[in-house]
Amino acid sequence: MARAHDPFFIRRSLIAGALAAAGGAALAARRQVVTLLGDSITAGYGLPAGQALPARLQAALVKLGSHALVRGAGVSGDTTAAGLARADFSVQPDTDVCVVALGGNDLLEGLDPAAMRANLKEIIRKLKNRRIGVVLAGVRAPAAVGAHYARDFNAVFPVVAREERVSLYPDLLAGVGPALRQADGVHPNAAGAAVIAARLAPLIIRTMMVSR
Repeated sequence: MARAHDPFFIRRSLIAGALAAAGGAALAARRQVVTLLGDSITAGYGLPAGQALPARLQAALVKLGSHALVRGAGVSGDTTAAGLARADFSVQPDTDVCVVALGGNDLLEGLDPAAMRANLKEIIRKLKNRRIGVVLAGVRAPAAVGAHYARDFNAVFPVVAREERVSLYPDLLAGVGPALRQADGVHPNAAGAAVIAARLAPLIIRTMMVSR
């Protein structure tokens, strides 16, 4: 009991308590991390980094009061199979929420929707096993690719989101009309990326809150 009255012991205890409190505050204040696992759209094809989707999304989150760090992990040309192959190392361990935005290149290559579905499910399961929240961002197949194929392709995203119980953003290019796209007619321009970010940000925030 005499030790409790020892000035050195008291001072050391106070310092230890202060350090513990500071460490707890630092953990509480840690910025959440959002990773965009995708293809050329999330990679910002044709745009300067400051105008690409990751930067636009970070700005949109700030406007909504979130200071989450947005990290781009998009690779131009990636299919869902390629995204699955690199998901473990492209989505870093500190990620709180991952936006899975793949499938556009599966569509362009006419790949089997059933295979795409399996790939997306496996990506999501890998992320959930790491306790990472998931937003699945879909893409829409135009009827021009064939009614049967378009129907099967478009059904994949809502089915996967429902079966895996993750948030769904049905169409990554929703609201991004011709005037908001680059000359190729596919990739968003700077204004288009801002539209995607503004629409996507609220869903990401809701997912971050659930994933805490």
